[in-house]
Amino acid sequence: MRETATKLAVDALVRTRLDHVPFEGFDSKARPNSEAEGYAIQDALAPELQLTSLGWRSGHKIGCTTKVMQDYLKIPNPCGGGVYEGTVQHEHGTFPLSDFVRVGVECEIAVRLAEDLPPRATAFTREDVACAVGACMVAIEIVDDRYADFTKLGAPTLIADDFFGAGCVLGPEIADFDPFELSQVSASMLIDGTSVGSGVGSDVLGNPLDALTWLANNAADRTINGLRAGEFVLLGSLVQTKWINGPCEVRAINDPLGEIVAVFT
Repeated sequence: MRETATKLAVDALVRTRLDHVPFEGFDSKARPNSEAEGYAIQDALAPELQLTSLGWRSGHKIGCTTKVMQDYLKIPNPCGGGVYEGTVQHEHGTFPLSDFVRVGVECEIAVRLAEDLPPRATAFTREDVACAVGACMVAIEIVDDRYADFTKLGAPTLIADDFFGAGCVLGPEIADFDPFELSQVSASMLIDGTSVGSGVGSDVLGNPLDALTWLANNAADRTINGLRAGEFVLLGSLVQTKWINGPCEVRAINDPLGEIVAVFT
């Protein structure tokens, strides 16, 4: 029964994702009843989206890792999603507004993994995941409010649809940056030159590595069988989501990880 429900859910998400139309929610037969069921749908969705222009799932995102975002979304715990290679740009990205229902931006910290984090008998620790980090980056996450009213859907449904994930701009990869120093970085985000928020790395669960630890343990319990070397992870936004109302330039400035730009046309 659940297998049929998962297929119904995946079909609905693929259709609305590709057509850029608002998703009103699953019917009762397809709706996930727990976060675990939401992740099962998300992982079944990935191979279907990989057959489209979105390409393969090359990274992951973690939402609700700061108090400002937990308060905003009214979800008290982290939530993960996939990021697809066709939606990833580097250092200076350009995105047509027509590709989104209601596009938003977030000021992020990201890491690139140099080692696998596969399932194992004991839970991963902060030290374990730090050893797997090959590079650190500033990032702008692109999110899409693809929903008629996301406040009525609940976390399991949002997780099933990659938790608003719609792409990102990744900054230069700094291989010699100590991941234990990520809690000390500071960043701000500007839209058309006007500051719209700022934050520090420790806003992300007290330490951004704790967000990565959470995802490593979450992924180890799912059908994706953990995280893989070469994948990137968006660890969380230091600034509350800002929704884009028209053409603009978004700039994220991170001390010391660098500066990147996303332009919406």
